[in-house]
Amino acid sequence: MRFPFLLAALACIVAQGAGAAERPNILLIVADDLGYSDLGAFGGEISTPNLDRLAAHSLQLTQMYAAPTCSPTRAMLMSGTDNHLVGLGSMAEGLQPFQRGKPGYEGYLNEQAHSIAELLRDGGYRTSMVGKWHLGLAPEQGPDRRGFEQSFTLLEGGGVHFKPPADPSSKIAQLSYRENGKPVQLPDDFYSSDFYTDKLLAFLQKGQGSDTPFFAYAAYTSPHWPLQAPEAYLDKYRGRYDAGYDPVRLARITRMREKGLLPADFVPAAPLPITPALPGWAQLNPEQRQVEARKMEIYAAMVDNLDHNIGRLLDYLERSGQYDNTLIVFMSDNGAAGEHHEQFYPPGPDTDNRLENLGRRGSQVDYGPRWAEVSAAPWRLFKGTTAEGGISVPAIVHLPASLHRQGLERSVARVDDLAPTFLALAQVADPGNEYQGQPKHPITGRSMLPVLQGEAGAPPVLAGELFGGLYYREGNLKLLGLRPWAKPGEAPQPLRWQLFDLDRDRGEVDDLSSREPQTLERLKQAWQAYAQKVGVVRPPQAPTP
Repeated sequence: MRFPFLLAALACIVAQGAGAAERPNILLIVADDLGYSDLGAFGGEISTPNLDRLAAHSLQLTQMYAAPTCSPTRAMLMSGTDNHLVGLGSMAEGLQPFQRGKPGYEGYLNEQAHSIAELLRDGGYRTSMVGKWHLGLAPEQGPDRRGFEQSFTLLEGGGVHFKPPADPSSKIAQLSYRENGKPVQLPDDFYSSDFYTDKLLAFLQKGQGSDTPFFAYAAYTSPHWPLQAPEAYLDKYRGRYDAGYDPVRLARITRMREKGLLPADFVPAAPLPITPALPGWAQLNPEQRQVEARKMEIYAAMVDNLDHNIGRLLDYLERSGQYDNTLIVFMSDNGAAGEHHEQFYPPGPDTDNRLENLGRRGSQVDYGPRWAEVSAAPWRLFKGTTAEGGISVPAIVHLPASLHRQGLERSVARVDDLAPTFLALAQVADPGNEYQGQPKHPITGRSMLPVLQGEAGAPPVLAGELFGGLYYREGNLKLLGLRPWAKPGEAPQPLRWQLFDLDRDRGEVDDLSSREPQTLERLKQAWQAYAQKVGVVRPPQAPTP
């Protein structure tokens, strides 16, 4: 299923093409909860000129996959290994009673996980990180202990984007910021994306002129809830979303067809059915429509500001002459976020969600499932699920000049493939099942370098699970098992099994399970073997009615 043995051969290829003295820099940029179609290059109407320019001169990956939520993705990104093996079999915040204490469900990047930062540091790279860590809160679990020589990070999975109040009144303002492992105070003018970029630029400038290449990881928290943006961006999208969900979504799908991202006859997923709890635009009154449109305006402002800050990083690389020798990878950590966060983070007494204050300090709103369906277009569902809208993410890869290619790349890859790709490009050996004498889970991802260089890839085999939902992809076939996420103490809901041919139906519209029962059963058995191999802890069987 994976091919770590290719790394040594690929390292030789890279050495011949680039020269051992010209090992490339590596810049990894991760957005938080960004939807597949939010960027202009992927069909969106939001202004993202810097990422669009990067995409135009790079490879635009149309089938890049992540985990359904943030920390499992980050565990695979950091280790190159399936999240169930390295501590994030579930999010720490979502561990169920039957999962607690089980191997692979520690809720942090465990001691058996490799760290790409450690491996690159030991291989002669300068390592730095800014932004969201979400792989452990304890001092011994931070990025400074996992190979990052310089870091400024938020340990938690999310929170306010401005400086938290001195006496926080809500959970989302109780945040842990660390610089090189030590607690720090934020400046009064702190805004997440702006400040993280300032910090990373400072880290990079310290090493400018060095012969030592760098590995830099920018883990932005934008556009993750709560929706907040700098004042200069808040009015930029006024009125843009007054027409409602469907026209924006359909316009994005049209542009995706025009850009060649989708075939002309592609059938997109249908939005979720209209219910009292999940109304469509026509079911909203004028005041509700005004609030809903404003939420999307703020979300767009956050993405716009994120693009501006990524542009600052790209401009620095160009000014310093490092752009042509830098591998740049941009991606989102999961699909668009459709959850209602107030269920888990109720507003405090100082929360100000008046319409005129939305997007500013004190506001605490998300944009909800209907706008998430827009961001996830044309796929089905969104973050937290193993449907395409939960795990398909926008991705851009800028190769160093010696390996340069550009255009649409339709091969399948996943986030755990990044670590072995970085090792191959950096000419650092795969460490196998140990590191500094300590046992480790081997890297399960495979290097993307052959695909990025234009070689035909083997048919993909991918599998995953989170919150009881699962998938197994074998070539064009995808087994999908969706299960409503049970709250602690609730009996688990039964799985709904489905089967799709993604080559002709990536919108997951035509369920083949009843027509191909033998294929369904074969893939179910394959998923069971995967689950046993990586130690998926399954929910107890629901009692018979």
